[in-house]
Amino acid sequence: MPPVGEQSGPLVVILGPTAVGKTALSLELAERFDGEIVSADSRQVYRGMDIGAAKPTATEQARIPHHLLDLVAPDETLSLAQYQQAAYTAIDGILRRRRLPLLVGGTGQYASAVIEGWNIPEVPPNPALRASLEHEAAEHGVQALHDRLRRADPIAAERIDPRNVRRVIRALEVYLESGQPISALQRKTPPPYRVLQIVLTRPRADLYTRIDDRLDAMMRSGLLQEVRGLLEAGYSPTLPAMSGLGYAQLCRYLLGETTLDEALAAIRRDTRTFARHQETWFRKYNRAALRFEMTETTSATIIQAVCQWLESEIHGTSKTDTDTRSV
Repeated sequence: MPPVGEQSGPLVVILGPTAVGKTALSLELAERFDGEIVSADSRQVYRGMDIGAAKPTATEQARIPHHLLDLVAPDETLSLAQYQQAAYTAIDGILRRRRLPLLVGGTGQYASAVIEGWNIPEVPPNPALRASLEHEAAEHGVQALHDRLRRADPIAAERIDPRNVRRVIRALEVYLESGQPISALQRKTPPPYRVLQIVLTRPRADLYTRIDDRLDAMMRSGLLQEVRGLLEAGYSPTLPAMSGLGYAQLCRYLLGETTLDEALAAIRRDTRTFARHQETWFRKYNRAALRFEMTETTSATIIQAVCQWLESEIHGTSKTDTDTRSV
């Protein structure tokens, strides 16, 4: 049985692609409803990776308590099960303080594991097996590796994008180590939270402009210096943490493998691709959500929707965990 949350109470979840506006909205909601923010971002767990991970600033963290930031060093790992347990601990603590927890981020897998109570297989990493599978993907292509997963576990293969090599390898690792498909082991025990899911969207062109503007702001804030500092501290550019958007491309520049202009162009291109993948995830998966198109919606409208939901929770009339709405 997975380590599910213990406290019954409301949980507001704010999801959406990178640069859509989650941080600003979550701060406003937390101030309005006496809340605390729990990060659902797989890059913000790393210490020393602040600018490129779009981590809330020191000023923003002073405004509102934040949780699940800076959990591990860049050369350490944080499993999905560890994240899930840490999230439940943070949410339960917030509820015990009689405040409103807000789970905020763009990592759909993190949010889903918490909301649905995934029973994450207790199969420890096997570095030798992972290296072998990585070599197989490099030699025969990622699609060949995904085809192997499809033969072993067609349900997991249907859920995992072939381009997400690490997830493909993890699913194969679980199957090869345990003899059981990961899809059969990932049963769900939902926590006792009453959940309101909010998904933020923007028109593609507007989102791309915001991505470009944010990269410019990150560079002015010292992103290049942040990446250089990580390399000088001895963190290998091959670490999973260093594969994140901005870090991987600027590492290649600092190692003399590309020009700065080429690296920045690659960041913009790869971030746009990543945002599209996020949009696909949230469009397909989060059926039970209020959806707000941010160029047509004010924060006041979203605040009103949350207020109405909280009032309905008090009177026991909420249906947002089964209904899907667009605003």
